[in-house]
Amino acid sequence: MSLTVADAVDYKGSPADKSKTGGWVPATLILGIEIVERLSTMGIAVNLVTYLGGTMHLASSNSANIVTDFMGTSFLLCLLGGFLADSFLGRYKTIAIFALIQTLGTGMLTVATSLPQLRPPPCNRHDVNCQPANGFQMGILYLALYLIALGTGGLKSSVSGFGTDQFDEKDDKEKAQMAYFFNRFFFFISLGTLTAVTVLVYIQDEVGRIWAYGVCSVSMFIAIIIFLLGTKRYRYKKSAGSPIVHIFQVIVAAIRKRKMDLPYDAAMLYESTSTPEAIRIQHTQEFRILDKAAIITEGDFEEHASCSAPNPWKLSSVTRVEEVKMMARLLPIWATTIIFWTTYAQMITFSVEQASTMERTIGNFQIPAGSLTVFFVAAILITLALYDRIIMPLWKKWKGKPGFTNLQRIAIGLVLSVIGMAAAALAEQKRLTVAKSVGRNTSTLPISVFLLIPQFFFVGAGEAFIYTGQLDFFITQSPKGMKTMSTGLFLTTLSLGFFISSFLVSVIKKTTKSNAIAQGWLADNINYGRLDLFYWLLAALGVTNFAIYLNCATWYKPRKPKSAIPMETLHNGHGAEDKC
Repeated sequence: MSLTVADAVDYKGSPADKSKTGGWVPATLILGIEIVERLSTMGIAVNLVTYLGGTMHLASSNSANIVTDFMGTSFLLCLLGGFLADSFLGRYKTIAIFALIQTLGTGMLTVATSLPQLRPPPCNRHDVNCQPANGFQMGILYLALYLIALGTGGLKSSVSGFGTDQFDEKDDKEKAQMAYFFNRFFFFISLGTLTAVTVLVYIQDEVGRIWAYGVCSVSMFIAIIIFLLGTKRYRYKKSAGSPIVHIFQVIVAAIRKRKMDLPYDAAMLYESTSTPEAIRIQHTQEFRILDKAAIITEGDFEEHASCSAPNPWKLSSVTRVEEVKMMARLLPIWATTIIFWTTYAQMITFSVEQASTMERTIGNFQIPAGSLTVFFVAAILITLALYDRIIMPLWKKWKGKPGFTNLQRIAIGLVLSVIGMAAAALAEQKRLTVAKSVGRNTSTLPISVFLLIPQFFFVGAGEAFIYTGQLDFFITQSPKGMKTMSTGLFLTTLSLGFFISSFLVSVIKKTTKSNAIAQGWLADNINYGRLDLFYWLLAALGVTNFAIYLNCATWYKPRKPKSAIPMETLHNGHGAEDKC
């Protein structure tokens, strides 16, 4: 057995020695920084709406939009982090740099929540004379939040990939360890989230936000030091370049030749002769406009000292074109999963706002409103356990298959999200009835907060199905060389889901508010609004989206990913005609 890893190097650039690099120790160091990232991001997000409303005196709808925009930006910036890691920095430097950025952001948030000058004077935000935060105060808060979002995006794009880099896929023992690492990765992410919504939220409400956010800053700083201590133990893999660039190269080449006619025989299209037949992707008839990128014309090849190579912005191989087609075929499924994350956004915004108006005491202990999301995390863990231990074995006996397909899991997640929104609407109707009977200005309504458990549970169970289904779908149905890109595509569904939530809240707020007295569905004080109608609207959108998803899932024909060509092969394995 070889003592070195063929496609990895150590910190000096020499072939990575298996006995001195990689394995569980460095993977654990990488895992540690992701746990702290989850602790910080979720600890801030799930309880931010109460700070914006209670301390900064913002309206409920504005508070919700700030939270969803913050989370949406965090996931959207994963694309930027992935591009920088693949094209310039590499995963190790990307993690280190963006972890420092997040530390800076949490440090600034600690300062912003501690200085009286950076928040308005205390008052009841529902009073007419209550003064909301001014532009300068909100500007400092935004700067802190979006530094955290930038750090989160960079970390998320590289942590899981750098963790798997520590294991050799060609070694059966290390390959098994890598599978185990993925299981532990998801478990520890959930553990970090669970700690955030319980311990960290409690510290924010009962001890002080300065202490909670200070814990986030110090924890990340310590995690960075520990991460850097493993520098000599890590394995580093050379990137083949950003898949985003490869996709644009095909699109640009196709646009350049848009007026040309396709040859009658697909065999006349360009294919690199250095690409082994076994790993080529056969030509398909879908999205034929992209085939024009593979038409050979004069000037497509650039002459060098001893050979010629195609200009990738003018000519693409059939395999490269087919890879882009494979990504394009994912888009209908991608689009129909976005609405789930719009539903999810309500769990950390309006649901927390609901909880803050309800009876939350158990004996002498008061449950923080943000900690209600513990039922959400619990639903995820319970659903995953039931699926692994009960559903999968029964399904295998009945159907002879190891479990639901990725498209079936996505469908189940979408259905559960609709049920969750219906449960949320019914719970809100009950809460509003109580508010009307005792007085809408009552700060704590005589109704138990546990009435909200069904909505947290159904949406949480839905996430367990849709998250694993989406991740499996995008990874297995994309070209091997575009796994990072496909993961980024998956994360953009979360991002757009949050942004759509912000858009819907703004539109509903504007269209349903007739005057200062009739504040519409999303009133500044939710006891005067009709949040239940907003939830019913989301449920209706979910039903419509599910019908569209079924059509898209029926249209989609799963394709075996083993035919996909690795980008590393295209980048590093060219023959004389392609590389000088």
